[in-house]
Amino acid sequence: MSDLRRILEAILFVCDEPISVGILAQVTEEPKDGVEAELRALAADLDENGRGVSLREVAGGWRMFSHPDAAAYVERFVRSVQQPRLTQAALETLAIVAYKQPVTRQQIAAIRGVESDGVVGTLEQRGLVIEVGRDAGPGQAVFYGTSPQFLERLGLPSLEDLPAIAPLLPPASAANELEP
Repeated sequence: MSDLRRILEAILFVCDEPISVGILAQVTEEPKDGVEAELRALAADLDENGRGVSLREVAGGWRMFSHPDAAAYVERFVRSVQQPRLTQAALETLAIVAYKQPVTRQQIAAIRGVESDGVVGTLEQRGLVIEVGRDAGPGQAVFYGTSPQFLERLGLPSLEDLPAIAPLLPPASAANELEP
């Protein structure tokens, strides 16, 4: 293992969020292409040697994750110290923000059919939803979007990698059947 690879592994081990190649290059005083090559080699080494962690590129940076084969054990461990799971209302609201962003609380409420201020606040506290702007109109409503932590939690490099929602929706004919 090269010295640079060892250094990168040590840095990534202590990070709790994805780190960009640019930051790693700056810290190590190495060229970006060399750092990226070492990151890819480290990811391959971890995978080939059957290690308990893997290295992946997510949300614009690199981060270590527990290996999928150890997921059941890691999950069991984390449950004992983890925050409660998101409620159905929080999951619905998070999906609306993810697919419709930027979106206001009023727009979320219109889609869900119920007031969602408390749910949006919970998602903000958990770092999954952030303020991304303000409406220029009266009242200057806050626009919400998903955070980098949202992408990280889902293991996605970008919002473009969200699964398509259209196949999950009922056909338009189903909505017509529900109306009196």
